[in-house]
Amino acid sequence: MARLCKVLAAVAAIWFFGSGVLYGAQVRREVTLAIHPQKAPAEPGQFSLLPPEESLQDGDAVPLYEKAARALPDKAGDEQIRKWLEMPIGQLPVEQVEQTLQRYMESLRYVARAAKCRQCNWPHGEPGQEMADQQGFRRLAFVVRLWARLEIARGGYDGAILALQTGFGMGRHLGQAPTILEILTAVGVGGALCIEVEELVQREDSPNLYLALGGLPKPFVNVENAIENDAKEASARSNGRLSREQVKSRLKTDYDRARLVVKRIDVQVAALQCVEAIRLYAGAHGGQLPGALTEVTENPVPRDPVGRELFGYTRTGSTAVLESAIPPGGNERNRVRYEIAIKN
Repeated sequence: MARLCKVLAAVAAIWFFGSGVLYGAQVRREVTLAIHPQKAPAEPGQFSLLPPEESLQDGDAVPLYEKAARALPDKAGDEQIRKWLEMPIGQLPVEQVEQTLQRYMESLRYVARAAKCRQCNWPHGEPGQEMADQQGFRRLAFVVRLWARLEIARGGYDGAILALQTGFGMGRHLGQAPTILEILTAVGVGGALCIEVEELVQREDSPNLYLALGGLPKPFVNVENAIENDAKEASARSNGRLSREQVKSRLKTDYDRARLVVKRIDVQVAALQCVEAIRLYAGAHGGQLPGALTEVTENPVPRDPVGRELFGYTRTGSTAVLESAIPPGGNERNRVRYEIAIKN
């Protein structure tokens, strides 16, 4: 399935644009998090990672996303954005980033409005057909991520939350599309925003996002509906020579790879929520890491979506390693792995 391989590569570009590794290429990504103890989680609903219910508006998001893509300036600044997303957040040239984002402001306004729409009526195109401007959607994801990073760098956490709500809202909408192409793009958008959540949770006075992360959809997207649609349409194109089940059997390797990519976002969200539970534990226990996840009783520790057991956790002195299980069909490189240290 050449079109599925193509979009998997696109997802890798969205997810780890600026991070130096490609998940789609199955390169293991290891992240060190230096977190500060915190005694209490944010109030429920105070820092949602999706647009709050009271902010939602009736209307279709699709025309707004299309306007946002069309309003994007030329690609002259894309390489600079890449460099800014690669550099340590403490080195981000805030004033330069602010000036650059002014060029994208019209697109950002459209995206922010679209993310707050209750409806998102994606058209049913031909099987395997890409969205009208898939590259535009990828560029929008990069810009929203830079917006979030800028707000984190200058300590504007309300602004950072708004940027994350916009990005995760866009990802949720893409995840409602009927085809695998859009579903995997949604996963790429969500994964890119998780990288900025990693940055946010390391700030000394940042809000604890334990409840906010728990409020994201589970699963983040439903790839099975898209697989059924794809198999149904492929069967129709064969003029009855292949049943839907025969199509799924022939394309099982490709579909399983798509499932592997989709599972990654659920694992990463759960792992980040586990990190926030550890941050709360440290706040209640003199800045110490737990010896085991079973010691964390302040809030329920989320389970690893792979296998539904607790995440792997090993404490060694002043640091600990949190890692997910290997997903079915995956290997060691498919783990989510965080090395955690407490900064007092």
